[in-house]
Amino acid sequence: RTRASRSSVEDYFVSGRSLAWYSIAASTIATNIHAGHFLAVAGAAYAFGLAQANFEINAILGLLIAAFVFVPLYLKANVVTISQFFELKFGRAVGTAYSILFMILYGTLYVGSALFWGAYTVEAVFGSELTFLGASPEMRIFVLICVLGTFSAVYTFMGGLSAVVRTDMIQFLLLIGGGSVLLGIALSELGGFGALYDKAGEAMHLHLPNTHPKLPWLGIVTMFLLNLQYWGCNQVILQRALAARSLRDAQIGLLVGGTFKYLTAALIVLPGVALIGILGEEGALTDRDLAYPTLVNMIGTPGLKGIILCGLFASLMSTVDSIFNSVSTLWSVDIYKKFIRPQASDAQVIRAGRGSIVVTLLVGIAMGVFFLGVKFKSPDIVLDAFFKELSYFIKIGFVMLICAAVFLKSPSRVLVGVTLVASIPLGVFFKAMAPEMPYLIRTGLLIVTTFAIVA
Repeated sequence: RTRASRSSVEDYFVSGRSLAWYSIAASTIATNIHAGHFLAVAGAAYAFGLAQANFEINAILGLLIAAFVFVPLYLKANVVTISQFFELKFGRAVGTAYSILFMILYGTLYVGSALFWGAYTVEAVFGSELTFLGASPEMRIFVLICVLGTFSAVYTFMGGLSAVVRTDMIQFLLLIGGGSVLLGIALSELGGFGALYDKAGEAMHLHLPNTHPKLPWLGIVTMFLLNLQYWGCNQVILQRALAARSLRDAQIGLLVGGTFKYLTAALIVLPGVALIGILGEEGALTDRDLAYPTLVNMIGTPGLKGIILCGLFASLMSTVDSIFNSVSTLWSVDIYKKFIRPQASDAQVIRAGRGSIVVTLLVGIAMGVFFLGVKFKSPDIVLDAFFKELSYFIKIGFVMLICAAVFLKSPSRVLVGVTLVASIPLGVFFKAMAPEMPYLIRTGLLIVTTFAIVA
């Protein structure tokens, strides 16, 4: 590429590598926390208790390793996408396989779940005022999925990463503010922080027995391994660090963002735990995923409801727009430029990226409808656990890949590629052979197995 071409492409996809640490911190956490966090995690906390906070707290170690081990390698290699780093290590086939699998995972499950949660919340809180959108809850949620997705896609389409980061700065303040308001109201309704132990004491265990079907304490090891992938080789999360104006800005941004994980653990887990004590056994929810909307509906002041809903919408858009931007980056840089049109100009590469945003929007809407069908067919399902188990089938290979790239000296490129692709059917096979095994334990065993094969 020419220097002008590279500059223009980098301006759109990595903001000209000019982001300061505070932009990286706010945008990274705003991207990490989406409507699914507030809703699905609050529902899981209502179902499983404080142990759900392990997913948030455990992330901090992954952030530290990303900041001091992975990100310096990426910036030294001067890559725009993480898959370019894997290509340098293992060849074009492995880098391309990673790009394709990543686009499939985030362009389907992640976009679909985020859009579903945003629409599901609006329906749960304001359904009676939205009858003009449709006669049934399913129809109203479908319309909202389309509207929310389209709105996020439009400004990502027009402005690239710079537009995403600018909006994330505002959305970060809204989601922290809205989450803090609801946490305060939940604790007030319960009777104070101390009442968590008095009225919901059984749910205040950070670690659960290893026989627990969803959150056994041994699953903490698996959480750590998965966080190596989520924070260490996740294009959606690390695109801000790749756009840093210096290594120091990237590292400080990730570390400052990491401190907010303690705050977000409180904002999204404690309201769900508090609701256990507020409702008691007699008022227990059948659909645990309605925990957060139930708390919102306890607020009598429309203004406060509005603030909280703004926070939820902000978290939704900051995640969806980041996925749109990252998927478009991978498609245009790793697929279009390399295989479809190697001689493409910078304008053509950006146009291809924008076209992929439209496709991702349509696929995300379809996946949002899928989650809608799952939820209305089985209202008692805890959707957070269902989503995590689905996504982990692909993430197993991602963890193996980043660990092999950084911690092994010269593994076989062919073996790495074969294991990356084979990890998905291997995960499905293990699921069929041991359906009762907690998904966290099964995932951890598979990560260790695939890495051992490559090592």
